Amino acid sequence: MGRRRQGALPGQPPQRRLTSIAGGRETGGGVDEPSDTVRELKPAGVVDEAEQPRLWHVVLSVAGKAAPLAELRAGLEQLAHDHSFFLTARYAADHAEIRYWEQARDLHDAAAIALRLWGEHKLTANLPPWEIVGLEVVDRPTYHKRVAEGFGDPPRNLGGVQPY
Repeated sequence: MGRRRQGALPGQPPQRRLTSIAGGRETGGGVDEPSDTVRELKPAGVVDEAEQPRLWHVVLSVAGKAAPLAELRAGLEQLAHDHSFFLTARYAADHAEIRYWEQARDLHDAAAIALRLWGEHKLTANLPPWEIVGLEVVDRPTYHKRVAEGFGDPPRNLGGVQPY
């Protein structure tokens, strides 16, 4: 009977564990590590769970001087077309609320992306020169927990641009 590595399933090739050793490095260059240090390397394409992008539910509120409703609606519809995780937008002549999912590594990244959204799409979607007056960013489990508890009901018309 052949020998197999611990953890390999019968009929499956053994999984190799990649490690790095200090041997072979030139002295004086690179990172100073003790010569007996062994680090585990990750195969290509494997990312730490902490570095994996997560989904964040974003509610962005904007407001400013009154704008023509037809132009505002067309601009919000263009924004919905441009943004892949767009859920819904509600609007009035002087304010709007946009709900969407953002994929980001952490809360800071999701908030930074959300704060740039309106400004970056102002010209391409012909949006009014309004300022951001509110921002809420919560992770997916928190959003679903709120909905399950009866708080923050999901939007009635997903993917739509609706007046208030």
